[in-house]
Amino acid sequence: MPYSPLLVRPLKEELTKVGFRDLQTAAEVDAAMKEAASGLTLVVVNAADGEAARVARPAARKIVENASPRFDLLLTVFAGHDEEATAQMLVGYTDDILKEGPAFAVFKDGELLYAMPRYYMSDRSAEWAVTEVTERLQKALG
Repeated sequence: MPYSPLLVRPLKEELTKVGFRDLQTAAEVDAAMKEAASGLTLVVVNAADGEAARVARPAARKIVENASPRFDLLLTVFAGHDEEATAQMLVGYTDDILKEGPAFAVFKDGELLYAMPRYYMSDRSAEWAVTEVTERLQKALG
């Protein structure tokens, strides 16, 4: 059973207020990922748990504020609430590398460059996640 919209609304807003597009259906995921066929895209798999609150959402906001180069597209799905969209993103676009939220995925011209699964965030800080995503992005882009 999905989480209540009353619970997830403020958790989603933490990302949408800094520019992330909230995807709620598989069709929305597919349409957004067609847009991601050109440029740099950051996907956050949001969730209602400690890692999301402590690491993923704060890190996502800092990445957006400080990223160089800037992301062309910011997308988010919510694990445990928008189940169809989450499944489509995880299975359809991350080659099932990511199994659950919270998680990050970075795409360049539609190709997956980097994926940070939930277990990478355990016992880590938001600052660590920002550094990890930023350094991996810089390395991948050369």
